[in-house]
Amino acid sequence: MESKKGYSKPGEFKPMDLLACAAAREVKDGEIVFAGTGLPMLAIMVAQHTQAPTAVCIYESGSIDGRPIDLPTSVADARCSYQAAVADGLTDVFGQLQSGKVDLAYLGGAEVDRYGNVNCTFMGGPTGKRLTGSGGNSDIHSLAKRSVLIMPQLGQKRRFVERVSYITSPGWKIPHWPDQEWVPKQQVYGPAFNGGPAAVISDMGVYRFDEQGEMYLDTVHPGFTPEECRENCSFELNIARCQGETLTPTYEELDLLYKVIDPEGIIMK
Repeated sequence: MESKKGYSKPGEFKPMDLLACAAAREVKDGEIVFAGTGLPMLAIMVAQHTQAPTAVCIYESGSIDGRPIDLPTSVADARCSYQAAVADGLTDVFGQLQSGKVDLAYLGGAEVDRYGNVNCTFMGGPTGKRLTGSGGNSDIHSLAKRSVLIMPQLGQKRRFVERVSYITSPGWKIPHWPDQEWVPKQQVYGPAFNGGPAAVISDMGVYRFDEQGEMYLDTVHPGFTPEECRENCSFELNIARCQGETLTPTYEELDLLYKVIDPEGIIMK
């Protein structure tokens, strides 16, 4: 039977499918993309099978331009090195970041604020809950030309906050010491840390950053409203620029996710 064409309808895809496909569409052909374990690996592989066949993936553990046949279990999986141009280690791949060669990086975190600052160190400050820490988050967020954050949001407005408890990785504006006034990042760091967040993709919508570095709602996922997205933020989210609904996964993308990229169900199940 011939495969269906076009975009899937609500009920024909899962939230994870939409997250993976929305993230994949951020990749442009020919770009160098830095990816970690999980959803970022799905996203770059979908992109390479669709609109960005010449995109190069750098897996965080050390392989460059690997073309795994199907989804590795993690960045340490030997499948990441299949047909790779380089199979080295952390020093080499982070060196690519520091030399300015990475166009796009995928990241996550426990909290993100309205200016794209990311926290994965403490919840509630140093006396609160200790998290796993940076794990390279700061380097990646700051040194890639742009980064895309993938974060849960629905029912977790504590993750989208006015001000993160701890700045693990700086966004477009940061509180300047000692008066804590928000200032552009470059005012503090100068020419360093030129990169920054281009988008935040949650299970409710896609968010981008305006000319002042402040987050706004770009598209809302099917089944939600812009008002619901704002209600699931702990700050006054700008929804006036919302362009409508996020494009759903195509039937081709769904076939790729389940039959080609992750037939074992490592993530998709």
